[in-house]
Amino acid sequence: MSKPFFCLAPLAGISDSAFRQICKECGADIVLTEMVSAEGLSRKQPKTLDLIRFSPKERPIILQLFGKNPESFGRAAEVIENLLPQEKPDGIDLNLGCPSRKVKSHGSGITLMRDPDLVNKIIAAINTNTDLPLSIKIRAGIKKEKITASKFISQINWRKLTAISVHGRYLEQGFSGAVDYLEIKKIKEIVGNKIVIGNGGIKDLKSAKIMLEKTKVDGLMIGQGALGRPWIFEEIKKASAEVFPPPLLNIIKIALKHTHLIIKLKGEEKGMREMRKHLLWYFRGFTQAKKIRQELVRVQSLNELKGIFGKLNADLSLS
Repeated sequence: MSKPFFCLAPLAGISDSAFRQICKECGADIVLTEMVSAEGLSRKQPKTLDLIRFSPKERPIILQLFGKNPESFGRAAEVIENLLPQEKPDGIDLNLGCPSRKVKSHGSGITLMRDPDLVNKIIAAINTNTDLPLSIKIRAGIKKEKITASKFISQINWRKLTAISVHGRYLEQGFSGAVDYLEIKKIKEIVGNKIVIGNGGIKDLKSAKIMLEKTKVDGLMIGQGALGRPWIFEEIKKASAEVFPPPLLNIIKIALKHTHLIIKLKGEEKGMREMRKHLLWYFRGFTQAKKIRQELVRVQSLNELKGIFGKLNADLSLS
C-alpha cells in the first residue's frame, strides 16, 4: 500500500458496516470496526458477534478490541483465529485511547496507558492466540499525570506490533482542542520503520497536510472529519479541495446509498433510526439546511426520505 494511506477510525455507534462501505467507496484505504468487547467476543455473545461481521468490499478491515483482562483478549483472539477465512479480519487493533467515561470506568481504553505491564500481558495474550497483525491506538497521554505517548511506548513491547495509531490529544481534551504533533512525531522517531498513523483534528486537506508535514507519519486516521463527509478521503488523496464538497445532488445520492446499506444491515425501523444522525451530518452548512434537518431528524422510512430529497431537488432546481 502506498504512503500516506488513509484509515477510517473506529467510531462507536457510527462506523458500522454500512458507513465503512461508504467510506471505502469514497477513498478510505483501511477501515476499522466499532470498538468490540474482548470479553463479549470471548464468550461469543450474539450482539458482539454481530459487530464483527463485514462485507468483502470493506477489506482490508481491522477489528478493534477493548477491555482490560489479558485472558479475555487471549480467548477473543482465539475466536477470531478460528473464524472462516471469509469471516476473518485482516488485523486486530487494541484500543488504549478511548476517553469515554463508560470505557474508563471499566479500566479499559486510555486507562490502560497507566499500566504498561498489563498492556504487555495483553499484547502477549493476543499474539499467542493469533497470527493476525496487531496494532494499538493510543492518545498523546494523560497530562495531569504526566503520562505521555512517547514514555508509554518506550515501556511496552512495541516491536511485537505492526502499527501504532496516535490521537494527538490528551485525555483531558476529549475530542477538541490543539493536537500535539510533536508527541506523535516522537513516536515515529522511537519506533523507526514501524508504521505510525496520525489521528486527531483532520477535517480537510489543509489539516491533513499539517499532520503529515509536522509528524512524518505513514498514514492518517480520520474519524469526526468523515461524519457527513465520507468523501474527505478522496479530497485529501486528490489534493484538491476546490472540487469538494460534491454538488448537493451527489450528496443526496451518497446519503441514499448509505441509507439502503444500513436498512439492509439492520432493517428499516432500526436502520432509519440510526441513519438520522448521519443525515443530519450530511446536510449541514448549506442554504435551507435548518429546514431540511428539521424534517430529517423525524424521518421514519426510506420512501419518506426519498420524498424529502425529491422536494429538495425541485426547490433547488437540481432535478
